[in-house]
Amino acid sequence: MSSAETETNMAATDAADMEVQLEEEEEEVKEEEEEDGDEEEEEEDENEKSPVAFLLQLEKSISSQVKTAEWNPEKDLLAMVTDDSKILLYRFNWQRLWTVSPGKCVTSLCWRPDGKVIAAGFEDGYIALYDVEHGKLLRNSKDHKASVICLCWEEDAQELMVFSDQDESNVPFIYEDRTLRFFPPPPRIPRMPGLSVADAGPMDNLDNSFLELSYSSNRRFTILCSGDKNGSICFSVFGIFSIGKINIQSSPIFTQFHGKKVSYYLICATLHKVAFSKNLCDLTILTFGDLDEVDNDLNCPGGDEKNDEQKETCRYEGSKDGLHCLLFDTSIFHKRKNELFQVVQQASSIEYLIEVARGSLSVMRKQWCDAMTTFHQSFDPLYSLIDQHGLMSDPQVEFFGFLFGARTSPPLQQFLLQNLGDSGVKRVAKVICNAGKDIQSVVREHLQPSAEIIAFRIGELIGLSKWRTRYQGIGMDRKCIDLAVEKAGMFLVQVERFTRVLATILYEFQNFFNWLSNSIKHLMSESTAADYHIFNRELVILFLQFHFDHDIVKHHTILRLDDLGDLGGFSDNGFLEKSLAKQFEELETSFKDAFSIMYTTISKKITSEYFMPLHPCSSRLPISSSISYDTNIMVDATKAQQEFEDYISFKIPNDSLGMANNIVIMRRLKPHSNGETPESSLQAVILSMPDGFECIDLSLYKERQIVLLLNETATGQMEIPRHSLIVLLETNVISFTPSTSIGFWMLSELKDSIVELISITRNKARFIKHRLTKPLAVGVKRGVACVFSTRKRALVYILDENEEIQEKDNCD
Repeated sequence: MSSAETETNMAATDAADMEVQLEEEEEEVKEEEEEDGDEEEEEEDENEKSPVAFLLQLEKSISSQVKTAEWNPEKDLLAMVTDDSKILLYRFNWQRLWTVSPGKCVTSLCWRPDGKVIAAGFEDGYIALYDVEHGKLLRNSKDHKASVICLCWEEDAQELMVFSDQDESNVPFIYEDRTLRFFPPPPRIPRMPGLSVADAGPMDNLDNSFLELSYSSNRRFTILCSGDKNGSICFSVFGIFSIGKINIQSSPIFTQFHGKKVSYYLICATLHKVAFSKNLCDLTILTFGDLDEVDNDLNCPGGDEKNDEQKETCRYEGSKDGLHCLLFDTSIFHKRKNELFQVVQQASSIEYLIEVARGSLSVMRKQWCDAMTTFHQSFDPLYSLIDQHGLMSDPQVEFFGFLFGARTSPPLQQFLLQNLGDSGVKRVAKVICNAGKDIQSVVREHLQPSAEIIAFRIGELIGLSKWRTRYQGIGMDRKCIDLAVEKAGMFLVQVERFTRVLATILYEFQNFFNWLSNSIKHLMSESTAADYHIFNRELVILFLQFHFDHDIVKHHTILRLDDLGDLGGFSDNGFLEKSLAKQFEELETSFKDAFSIMYTTISKKITSEYFMPLHPCSSRLPISSSISYDTNIMVDATKAQQEFEDYISFKIPNDSLGMANNIVIMRRLKPHSNGETPESSLQAVILSMPDGFECIDLSLYKERQIVLLLNETATGQMEIPRHSLIVLLETNVISFTPSTSIGFWMLSELKDSIVELISITRNKARFIKHRLTKPLAVGVKRGVACVFSTRKRALVYILDENEEIQEKDNCD
């Protein structure tokens, strides 16, 4: 049997197998639909008995199990991450908008507060930003050295304000970016020639994405907070400019124990969840870790004369490895948001333009290297011919002799007539000419505009740094900014210098090729005088002496531009001796040095306020938890203060304090008034799940509500659990217990005050005829919840009765 017949038979067999597989899948789908229909009828009958049955908006099958899901804060959009690390975006009616396959494990997901950008954290420490409309990659940065476990993107609840010197009046903060008045839109990063879209790197595919991200995000002051499994937490203004970093393993944390302030360090901390307050003043962190107590002898009664009994009252004996709640003071972002807004708006653009300059230099280097490779490949055979003829010479000497009228040597004549020829000269001349034009285009359209805008924007930062009372507090160092301005000016001069040198070198190359073409025609004696090109003999001599076998930028090119050294009065008088690439490196270094001071200053002002040990646990598996902040009414309208009530809820692991199948709800009021400490404003309660059910996930909801997801456990009567329950819990009917800080672990205080969930009569609940799994996605804006079953089904429920009425009104 021939190979063609074998392939035909194999194709027919594969097609038959595919048809059989499709028929089997269709039968399975039909069976599932019939079974789901029966289950829906049973579910409706079951929910008729319940007080309130949430409206089931839709139920759809999904191709892969979902491990993370988040509703858009402003629109009816649901972003999901599947087990095969695909990012999907669906509308409320389950219409898929796009799918992104990053090619690596996605570990976290969150939305920008305006709902226009999705942030995704990856296992390799990268954070990617995607456009909500098309799923286009806007930015890809590596801010972490470990897997990004959690993300939180929050904006300041108050509008940007500027205060008068007497603080008598507040007016909306208006800051005009003057760059757009003097310069056209910033250039793009040029694409590397010869690369396909598939071979291009992340930065090659960004196009104008950074510009879209920057200008759309700068309307409100936002902070992207990201945490990795090693305990590092990074802060980025607008999600594009890193402004600070802390590590909870190296930061001391404080708490009250027996009325005394005790400090600890977290060893082997693993972040679980982070959340900003609405005014960016507080950062709440849930983390696993082992506490290592610092020497707190001075906090113990009796000082140096304390006895062993007093020591035992100061330190907790036993396991300190468990789940802890930390509160960090991030008020620097709120107090200095106006200053940070102005500085970061300039700095983020400079950071992008530096990438444009870096990409431009890379493209220029590649284009010129490719052209020089072609040149040397064409002229290197002359070296071999000289050696074969036994001459003690080199190509430059041979060309000089030919130029001054000496007899043409046999190797040179053979090279010109047989190896190179007139067609070869034209080919090499065209390659170098085209490369020169492409480089000039990159300089004109990308490098020079970016250098000019960089110099202008750093100049704007000089003006801000002179306002010491406002900007010195966030790390704006005047000397470092001055140095960056000088380096930017030097780089701009180097770009101008490179443009002139490039034009000179291209002209010398063209003049050399004209002479070489004339020489070949003369040796062949086949051309008339009209066929000869005009050339300059002196330029040929210069080319052969300096550029034929050497770097094109030599010391003599600097001497021609000595007059540029006085342009701007730079302190570095020898900067013209540096190459363009070297000057760019110094510009980038000066920029990083200037903002590293700001980065360090902000990081030092993010300090631990207090922490609460929640419960001990031996394992560090992820638990169901949620953190949210509710904004209360104005406390004092004249002082523009607001109260923020933060809620923290989590499921207690089965191996912790013998309290399995329970959840904890904590709440705390901010700001602290009348000398209250964070501990004194903390209240908590333990909720016991109904018999036969276990909590698999939970999420805080609006108006002090909590949504619980319960699965029925296996019992003697039912071998396979099939029922699940979704519950909307009103926290205002729960009696919270104030924290007294008597014991080390907070849960040990609440053991005797456990509240049963079924005893709360105002719960809204609905039975679901599916066994559910994580995650639970709750959309506050729309008032919906999306749950997922183990059979790869997605169910969307409307939680609010008002939403049901609105749906009916819209239909009418």
